[in-house]
Amino acid sequence: MLSTLIWLPLVGAIVVAVAPATLSKLLGMGVAAATLVVGIVAAFSYQVDDGMQLTETYTWIEAFGVHYALGLDGLGLLMVLLTVALVPLVLAAEWFTADDTDGGGARAFVAWTLALESLSLAVFCATDVFLFYVVFEATLIPAYFLVGGFGRAGRGAAAMKFLMFQLAGGLVLLASVIGLYVVSAEQGEPSYLLSDLAALDIGTNAGRWLFAGFFIAFAIKAPLFPLHTWLADTTEKATPGTSVLLVCVLDKIGTFGMLRFCLGIFPEASEWATPVVITLALISIVYGALVAIGQDDVLRLIGLTSLSHFGFITLGIFAMTSQGSSGAVLYMVNHGIGTAALFLIAGYVLHRRGTTLISEMGGLEKATPVLAGLFLVAGLATLGLPGLSPFVSEFLVLVSAFDYAWYVGAIAVTGIVLAAIYVLWMYQRTMTGPTPPEVEGTTDLDVREIGAVAPLMAALLLFGFYPAPLLDVANPFTDDLLAHVGVEDDGPDVPAVDPDHEAGTEEEAH
Repeated sequence: MLSTLIWLPLVGAIVVAVAPATLSKLLGMGVAAATLVVGIVAAFSYQVDDGMQLTETYTWIEAFGVHYALGLDGLGLLMVLLTVALVPLVLAAEWFTADDTDGGGARAFVAWTLALESLSLAVFCATDVFLFYVVFEATLIPAYFLVGGFGRAGRGAAAMKFLMFQLAGGLVLLASVIGLYVVSAEQGEPSYLLSDLAALDIGTNAGRWLFAGFFIAFAIKAPLFPLHTWLADTTEKATPGTSVLLVCVLDKIGTFGMLRFCLGIFPEASEWATPVVITLALISIVYGALVAIGQDDVLRLIGLTSLSHFGFITLGIFAMTSQGSSGAVLYMVNHGIGTAALFLIAGYVLHRRGTTLISEMGGLEKATPVLAGLFLVAGLATLGLPGLSPFVSEFLVLVSAFDYAWYVGAIAVTGIVLAAIYVLWMYQRTMTGPTPPEVEGTTDLDVREIGAVAPLMAALLLFGFYPAPLLDVANPFTDDLLAHVGVEDDGPDVPAVDPDHEAGTEEEAH
């Protein structure tokens, strides 16, 4: 099933690339919808609490212990579902965006989008480190062409900067991947399977050096301060749909890798590096929010908010508590939903106003009330308003931060205050105020545009009031991970109450 999930969009990308241009959008949407169906079937086939499932393992390069190995646990399943859900929404929202560009037109845009989906799914399903590395690097190819081929003036330079940063991280990661081969070969048969690597007795010094290589690559991908400078340039110049794929899917590989590989293979080194990582996470939270406040380009502003959000995710991961780990996994999903909505709606604003400069906007609220209302909801989700899904994950991360140290929690909380400033100020400057004459006849969102963001809005509300389905999938993974790391966590699991358990007393129920 996982091979079908991965190869379906890749084959679809090839078919779209050679099919008549007039059919490219419909073919792409059909392939994306079929991939979504396979992802849903995989989710229904998944049994909570059963560890890695739907596994496939075939020998690939026997001499080096390399396998074509796939599997899903709770973390991988949530990332897969996020990916297969976002791609058809992006294609729907960007239906006319790529028609008249020098990047190859709509056919190229759809083909590269499906290719990126395929490779991202392979990353989230890979249970062999070498296979992970191959597809980790391969994601750069469609991402580079999506950024460089479609968007605004200056996108070529932004694409090159993105590629250089990512390649640098990949080279560092490659050194650690080779180091893992050396360590595994010294202790018997070489193997890149996660199950074999997790059982290795990696020496302290070797483990810390190898951890550094993995972490640097993932800190660039996430991104984390100070390796973040490619992010704002990319989101400013790329199309909003491309930014959704990069920030809400591709960048999740960074925090996914921290959980899967840094903590999973190098638990001692992860604990050793925790003070430094938490410091970088706090800087990312505050710095990203402060810089976002001063931006005049709405797409650049949204990109910089993600620097702050990825700081929260990293903080939750390395706080190493049940609340922090579950909150981080939940944050990855909720950030993908909320930020995707914000980017897509900002794209609708760009289409109507012809500019992304906040200083040149204003007064859209009366002319396009539906657009303004959805933009406000997406912005409120970004700042963590209670009742919307990001609040739940942000709350769990902050609980873990205060549990780690009171001053860590106090610094992290400032990110919430700053988020309220950059979101509400952005909304005020773009949507409120007198309606200029050139805006008075602006049309509101049509059925296609509303349909592309409506599922995201529904998810923000549903998981804001009822996050249990996501947490029920995430908790077994985080419990197993913390047990592997060897961290004793006295905090309660989330959710704390087993629905099948009937408490005998009021105190027990509490």
